[in-house]
Amino acid sequence: MMTCMNTETCDPVELAALREVFASRPEAAPPAGWAAVRSFEAEHGIVLPEPYRTFVAEVCDGLRAGPPYCGLLPLAQTPSDWGSDRPERLLAQPFPLKEAWLWEAEDDEEELSEQEFEARTGPVFDHGSLLLGTDGCGMYWHLIVTGPQRGHVWQIAGEGAMPFGTRSPDALMPGTPGFTGWVTHWAQGRSWFADA
Repeated sequence: MMTCMNTETCDPVELAALREVFASRPEAAPPAGWAAVRSFEAEHGIVLPEPYRTFVAEVCDGLRAGPPYCGLLPLAQTPSDWGSDRPERLLAQPFPLKEAWLWEAEDDEEELSEQEFEARTGPVFDHGSLLLGTDGCGMYWHLIVTGPQRGHVWQIAGEGAMPFGTRSPDALMPGTPGFTGWVTHWAQGRSWFADA
C-alpha cells in the first residue's frame, strides 16, 4: 500500500531536510533555477512533483556522487549507460504501475518474444517518470511525475520494477516514500532493500 503524499505544495520541513543533506556536499551542482524548471515542464507537458521541483530550482541540480551510487542526474539528463537507441521518453504519459512487478520471476517471460517483452515493459521504463540516476548494472532510479504514483521513487531494472518507501511488513524496499525519504535514506547510509 502506497502512502498518499502532497506533491503539489513544497513542505518547508522536507525542503529543509534536503538543504541539510546537500549543503555539505561540494560535488553538488548549483540549482537549475525556476526558469529552467518551468521550461522543462512546458516542453514535456508536466508539472514536477514537490519537493523535487523546488529542490531542483532552488537547492541542487545534480550531484556527482550519490544518491544513487553513480550520482544524482541533473534535470533532463539520462545516465551514460541508458543507451541512444531507446524509445522516446514520454513524461506526460501516466506511469503504468501501482505495485511492484518482478517480471523476471514470471513463468511466461521466457515464452514472450523480445518484441512482446519490450512492448509490455517499455512503458515502465519510459512513461511518466524522470530518471534520477543509476546504481549501475542497469538499475535505474525513477521519480514518477505522472499518474497515481506521482511523487514516488521507483527502482526499475532488467529484473523488474519496485517502489521505494513502502511500509508493509513484506516490503522489498521499506522506508519513507517520496524524494525526501529516498534522499534521507541514502544520506543515513541505509540499505535500499529489506533483506540486506
